[in-house]
Amino acid sequence: MGDSSLCSQHLLSNQETLPTAAAAAAPAAASKNSKKLSIIPLIFLIYFEVSGGAYGEEAAVGAAGPLWAILGFLIFPFIWSIPEALITAELATAFPGNGGYVIWAHQAFGPFWGSLMGSWKFLSGVINLASYPVLCVDYLKLVIPLLSSGVPRYVAILLSTLLLSFLNYTGLVIVGYTAVCLGVISLLPFIILTLISIPKIDPNRWISLGQKGVEKDWSLFFNTLFWNLNFWDNASTLAGEVEQPQKTFPKALFSAGLLTCLAYLVPLLAATGAIPLEQKNWVDGYFADVAEIIAGKWLKIFFEIGAVLSIVGLYEAQLSSCVYQLLGMADLGLFLQCFSVRSKWFNTPWLGILVSTLITVAVSYMDFADLISSVNFLYSLGMLLEFASFLWLRRKFPSIKRPFKVPVELPALIVMCLIPSGFLIYVMSVATGTVYLMSSILTVFSIAWFFMMKFCKSKKWPECNNAGENLDEEDLE
Repeated sequence: MGDSSLCSQHLLSNQETLPTAAAAAAPAAASKNSKKLSIIPLIFLIYFEVSGGAYGEEAAVGAAGPLWAILGFLIFPFIWSIPEALITAELATAFPGNGGYVIWAHQAFGPFWGSLMGSWKFLSGVINLASYPVLCVDYLKLVIPLLSSGVPRYVAILLSTLLLSFLNYTGLVIVGYTAVCLGVISLLPFIILTLISIPKIDPNRWISLGQKGVEKDWSLFFNTLFWNLNFWDNASTLAGEVEQPQKTFPKALFSAGLLTCLAYLVPLLAATGAIPLEQKNWVDGYFADVAEIIAGKWLKIFFEIGAVLSIVGLYEAQLSSCVYQLLGMADLGLFLQCFSVRSKWFNTPWLGILVSTLITVAVSYMDFADLISSVNFLYSLGMLLEFASFLWLRRKFPSIKRPFKVPVELPALIVMCLIPSGFLIYVMSVATGTVYLMSSILTVFSIAWFFMMKFCKSKKWPECNNAGENLDEEDLE
């Protein structure tokens, strides 16, 4: 990998090919001195980007009953998760640079859309981050009631956020292997629950459509599926940090996909089959109560410990995605150049970690229910732009080297993208007026940021990198 000043060079100048963009090139010193992510840590980082375990899937049973929940987690991956993962595998191997989907939109439609994609996805990711320290403290208060409210709660949220962010600062390889350990430990309670449940399972319970008199909540059901099987593309922002990403990414996505689906389906089958249905009890956190019913208090405590460790993994994976996205945007000239500077000690983009942490702390103290809904709306906009970028890159650059290629032609790809796009449009259509307003404000801010960066470049200010400006000028002619 070359220096960031070389980010507009083409890797293969005499063929129909594209630069992997500035984000594909880390600084030369970093390339020589840093370790890269291998496949096992990458699998678990993707796993935590998407899932982190079956914690949170309980609401699907409460909303629609066991049969619909089982069918949802069996079928929904084929209409949402697999298309998103296939797109990520193709584009992350064709453009293996930090920045991921920002590079894809930039190459497909130009810097404005790359910047807008980056803003939508970053805001979505970093504000979602704020929920994890809060959830972590919510679990800890079960053991330490002092953390339930007031100053002790605020201090606990602040300290947990800073501690988790410092772990991210120590390096992506450390974060990756931490994710492996967290993943194994947080999965153990579900494995134990499943094994103990086997003699008690009655398969007839699986075909229950729910208790009589309990109304179906389809909005909650689909939202539960959507947010438990989403974010496959987030790991693409780390592509520049991965060993041989052209080979590693497809294998890691396939393995993480299999792990995620099994981690949802197996405990769901065990829990719904082993105990009589009390649908109103199936809310977030109910797996711990099921564990107590089936095995005793000790397994419930193990579940609560696993939930905390899962939250830590979710935070680390999401924060890594955010900060390396900013690094990629800086290399592309869509963000301030200082965000591409790495720590001398750990080779991590320290300023991106700092800024993301400060935003996370600020949002943690807000009543952010509407804000979370708004950034999820922005994420949906980003996914629509991502599908469009994928299709347009297939048409615009049909002959570039794609180490992994979705093995169908453009018409079939359009159909593949239309189905999840329809679901995204439905999710967006049922948003509240407040969500529309806040999403509009954040989008206007994102557009203003792009034009401010453009103005800074015109003044040739040193913090505004122009390296990515002409990436589309040297294409194929």
